[in-house]
Amino acid sequence: MPSHEPDHLVRHTYAIVLAGGRGTRLAPLTDHCAKPAVPFAGKLRIIDFTLSNCVNSGLRRIGVLTQYKAQSLIRHVERGWGFLPGRLCEFIEVVPAQQQQGEGWYSGTANAVFQNLDLVREAAPRHVLVLGGDHVYKMDYSVMLAEHVARGAAASVACVEVPLEEAQEFGVVAVDGAGRITAFAEKPERPQPVPGRPGWALASMGIYLFDADVLLAALERDAADVRSRHDFGHDIIPALLHTHGVFAHAFETSCVNRVEGRPYWRDVGAVDTYWAANMDLTRLAPELDLYDDHWPVFSLQRQLPPAKFVLDHEGRRGAAVDSLVSGGCIVSGATVRRSILFCKARVAEGSVIEDSLVLPNTTVGRGVRLVHTVVDRDCHLPDDFRAGQDVAADRARGLHVTPGGITVVTAAMLGQAAQTCACPPHGVDAALR
Repeated sequence: MPSHEPDHLVRHTYAIVLAGGRGTRLAPLTDHCAKPAVPFAGKLRIIDFTLSNCVNSGLRRIGVLTQYKAQSLIRHVERGWGFLPGRLCEFIEVVPAQQQQGEGWYSGTANAVFQNLDLVREAAPRHVLVLGGDHVYKMDYSVMLAEHVARGAAASVACVEVPLEEAQEFGVVAVDGAGRITAFAEKPERPQPVPGRPGWALASMGIYLFDADVLLAALERDAADVRSRHDFGHDIIPALLHTHGVFAHAFETSCVNRVEGRPYWRDVGAVDTYWAANMDLTRLAPELDLYDDHWPVFSLQRQLPPAKFVLDHEGRRGAAVDSLVSGGCIVSGATVRRSILFCKARVAEGSVIEDSLVLPNTTVGRGVRLVHTVVDRDCHLPDDFRAGQDVAADRARGLHVTPGGITVVTAAMLGQAAQTCACPPHGVDAALR
């Protein structure tokens, strides 16, 4: 009889990371790369959280499915995540869309997995874990796996409570007293609240765990249904409710990162939520703990010198307060407050940056003022540039302003050439080329 110990279970599980989405709500930051490849927290990418959760949980057989503008994502995974020993059958493999089934590209999340069923069959797992690559959280997937097996579930859906007014953006779940899912509505217009908690709804995190044979059969049936959207939330999970035991897994039981008892999970799929999640890291006690040695977040680490602050004269003092400043940055006679400077950002004299994100390889000229602004990678802000102080003026200049009032600046908006990746093509800095 197979063991139900977590270490044994993870060795017989294959993880699939869906990383091919266009990320339209995160535009214009996704105009040149897939959403999971967007930089986060100064030196990470969004996908690093999902992959780190897998490795820390003991899941070491992982397929990353890509499609939309995937080059920077492929480069990041191949160069930053190639440390698993293949001789022990451990791997993270990047799988580009290849039209394996017919002549169409991926037409939904379920279709993406269906087109790669050969990879699942080759891995011969007992369980398949389907994950998104665009959320920020820390989770021990082995806890969910052990619960799934103990319940005798055919499928499990990781769930978290979200405010009712935000639930329209998620799949909303109803469960019985045993945790079995009785209804699943994808992005409903009128989400149903959790019984006894009128302001909250139970939302799917887009994390699905299946017995392998159940998943394969469900995908085959779905592929033959011409009415299907070929989506896990719209089609696969609702169909299984009628034929199999599908259970909700409470994220609070497997969450690694908690704040005052609340599990940390963020959907950073829109610019406003992306900005807010990054800004939280500048607080005295941020909700997301990046300094936890017991559950590290791995990534591709560029070989960069330490951050440098120069000039110490009145009005020309290089300083950063309540901020994250990454490797390769130089702050020269400028002030940075409650902001994040990503790798190789350079800020010149007299500039003031507040409540803003400056993404990699960006140079900020003299006398620049930024507030509530996201500056995309590879931008060159000219002297005396202004953003975020007057959103009407920003719109008039062709800058992007979000519903929450965050101004986004990209190289294209400045009439400059945009790049497809935050890292140089061959992993070396421009000064060395």
